[in-house]
Amino acid sequence: MTPDQFGLVALLGAAVLIVAVTGVRLTGRLGVPGLLLYLGIGLLLGAVLPGDVIVEPNIAIVVGFGALVLILAHGGLTTSLDDFRPVIMPSLVLATVGVAVSLAIVALPLILLLDVDPQVAILLAAALSATDAAAVFAVLRRINVSTRLRTLLEGESGLNDAPVVVLVTVVASGSLQGAPWLVPIVVVVQLLIGGVVGVGVGFATRWTLQRLALPAIGLYPIAAIAMLVLAFGLADFAQSSGFMAVYVAAVILGSAQDLPHRRAVIGFSDGLSWLAEIGLFVMLGLLAQPERLPASIGIALVATVVLVAVARPVSALISLAPFRWPIREVGFVSFAGLRGAVPIIFAAIPLGLGMPGAEVIFDATLIVVLILTLLQSPALPWIARILRITVPAEPAALSVDVAPLDDLDAAVLGIDIDAECRLIGVYVGELPLPEGAVASLLIRGDRALPVDSETRLRSGDRLIVVASAGVRSVTERRMRELSRGGRLGGWRESSG
Repeated sequence: MTPDQFGLVALLGAAVLIVAVTGVRLTGRLGVPGLLLYLGIGLLLGAVLPGDVIVEPNIAIVVGFGALVLILAHGGLTTSLDDFRPVIMPSLVLATVGVAVSLAIVALPLILLLDVDPQVAILLAAALSATDAAAVFAVLRRINVSTRLRTLLEGESGLNDAPVVVLVTVVASGSLQGAPWLVPIVVVVQLLIGGVVGVGVGFATRWTLQRLALPAIGLYPIAAIAMLVLAFGLADFAQSSGFMAVYVAAVILGSAQDLPHRRAVIGFSDGLSWLAEIGLFVMLGLLAQPERLPASIGIALVATVVLVAVARPVSALISLAPFRWPIREVGFVSFAGLRGAVPIIFAAIPLGLGMPGAEVIFDATLIVVLILTLLQSPALPWIARILRITVPAEPAALSVDVAPLDDLDAAVLGIDIDAECRLIGVYVGELPLPEGAVASLLIRGDRALPVDSETRLRSGDRLIVVASAGVRSVTERRMRELSRGGRLGGWRESSG
């Protein structure tokens, strides 16, 4: 691209983003996943643009990995460590043992019934065994299932990218062809090292951001995302799983109660995640060649039926059996293995390596993802109701936004009073604020109101509290206790 062409590229890119963003609302009303819109835009652009602008597989893999890092970072930042801790082991088993079981069950019929080359069948099955983080985060947070079940599926989608990318890379390159028994060992070692790197970077980022005195709020989100990308780079440099490192570091960072300017960090990450998701699907649409797809329809249909009807249910049952999960929740997990851009990215790896049969792997994966995206995601709320696992909307966690006041060695806490929060109706004078913390302002709608002991909190209010460094954590703890227990929360907290 030359400087003279930049204007045209900017015009085209902006137009695609505007169509994608505005189209999300329309697809939502029609009950069609927005991911299909993005993919359709890519396919349309691929059909009308000159051949010399079509994306090369290697470029698609690099861009895809970068987009996946941003998507995993946002998913981790919005996952509570307290919620994730009880389901770490089930999620990890689903992401490893479940992947292996799914791979074996999908690959065998392709080899025995359709006479597909074993390497091609294994790579196709491996790509399809990965659930998609973007799809899971987007769909499950709109369904009223238990926090434990939702976090399990989100954790699986955040963790299973790591073993699958190792499997696909090793099998496609043939680097361990003489010693296939080394593959699971390589996977386990890479996951362990990636997890250690993620824990280290996560806690280092928490410590650093809480002590930085940056001159602008907008620099905090940039620093947070840069540190999470650093986790990927360090893990990759250590020949381990960068995706595992990113997700673990993001969960640890996002769970920090005193994360400075949390609202700005999460908002910035959310925007980057949407941009990555849109760009990823548009790029994959450009990479696809529609005229080549019909040749892979038979393989794709067999893989879809086996994956949905056999592989996913068996892998879920085997993975969760040791943890004694209720059979209804196991049934929902069996149906909720959502696929999206991630399997297509992994299917592009053989294309980039120039492996024989790579086109079949990519085309069949694309068809399977299209089928499942069209049928599976819209059916999930219905499946949840049929299995009777829906729950009432849970009270939202108290949102506290921390802004450091370095000169005063204090922090400004922005406390959001959500509709389910039990702070509604409480008078400011009843708040158990410790000495050194003071309620200074109330933001109600577009008005800033003075605060006194007779000020009563309403839904949608934002209470501004200034707390010195020594009592900031105590202030947050007491406010969170009050948000869960109402007026008695402060009494319970102070009395133990």
